[in-house]
Amino acid sequence: MSASEPIIPAAERRRAWRPFALALPALVLLFAVIGYPLLTIVLRSLSEPEWGAQNYVWFFSAPINLVVLQRTFVISAWVTLVCVVCAYPYAYLMTAVGPRVRLVLLLCVLIPFWVSGVVRTLSWVILLQDSGVINSVLRSLGLGGVRLIRTQTGVVIGMAQVLLPFMILPLYSVMKGIDLRLMRAAQSLGARPSRAFFTIYLPLSLPGVYAGAIIVFILALGFYITPALLGGPRSTMLSTLVQTQVLSLLQWGRGGAMGVVLLVTTFVLLALAAPVMRSRYREAERR
Repeated sequence: MSASEPIIPAAERRRAWRPFALALPALVLLFAVIGYPLLTIVLRSLSEPEWGAQNYVWFFSAPINLVVLQRTFVISAWVTLVCVVCAYPYAYLMTAVGPRVRLVLLLCVLIPFWVSGVVRTLSWVILLQDSGVINSVLRSLGLGGVRLIRTQTGVVIGMAQVLLPFMILPLYSVMKGIDLRLMRAAQSLGARPSRAFFTIYLPLSLPGVYAGAIIVFILALGFYITPALLGGPRSTMLSTLVQTQVLSLLQWGRGGAMGVVLLVTTFVLLALAAPVMRSRYREAERR
């Protein structure tokens, strides 16, 4: 050690390691519940029935797998769009009302978390079936019935209802920090209410939209129960094929390859979207 280099006391070095020591239990738990299972899936996709990339070759050489993979992302994108459209005005309303009404609206968001996902999906089966409540109301109005069960539309409706709270809560957390007086100031300067909203409020709320959209989109990719109960052959998602390969055919390697392909594709899409989201977030901060 040269004379010009500063000597760091041992006490300061120990203090520098304290944050890492505090985070170590969480890191170990994270690896135990996420890292180790993910590593096991990757290894099985490469080692069963023998070492090699034959499971990935099988996945990309079967057209049905690529069709289902594309459908999985399309359905997830539609679910995300429906959640954004429904959650945005609801979260805005939560910031504009009084504390008591806000508490009621928040309870309406949280109560679905206390109900089993299977129960909620079965409720949608009753509502969406050909002789269900929705078609009965439409027929009573003279509009005729529509087929919603065993369709992609029914799957999107059921998944959006389950995932809607994951969009509302991030939106509300961002919107409650936006000063509504900014819009009133813009209107006092001559801007119409719609122009003030799209120029000031909407850009400031985009970080909440991005956060909620990412959460909803990623969760939608792995849905199994809702597509299985509400969908049909034309709305099968990749999770259903994984279940078939693993539990029905005992092809752990192929099921693991499907999971790895879905995970990598998701990361690639998020990496491509990240620069756009960061630029929009910086623009919102500058405003």
